[in-house]
Amino acid sequence: MQEFLVEITTRVPEGTPAEEVDRRRAAEAVRARELAAAGRLARLWRPVGEPRSIGVWRAADEPELRAEVLGSLPMWPWMTAVVTALEPHPNDPGAGARS
Repeated sequence: MQEFLVEITTRVPEGTPAEEVDRRRAAEAVRARELAAAGRLARLWRPVGEPRSIGVWRAADEPELRAEVLGSLPMWPWMTAVVTALEPHPNDPGAGARS
């Protein structure tokens, strides 16, 4: 499976009822746990003070990542994503831990 660095920015459409936002956020947390358990979401961070997240995600390729993995997130319609395919670096200090 290919790894991807994904930067996601979520913008809730103006006028969206708070109940809808709360419902989707709760469903998003559930789906993120499911994707992590399935090995699709490896790590996730939120930069301090910013409305975006940065994560390492896994899929066969970018179309699968966007359609089946990220596209399954309840808040996906409100998200924009910058996807960067990753490959191992020969000097990665964590590579030995994964071998």
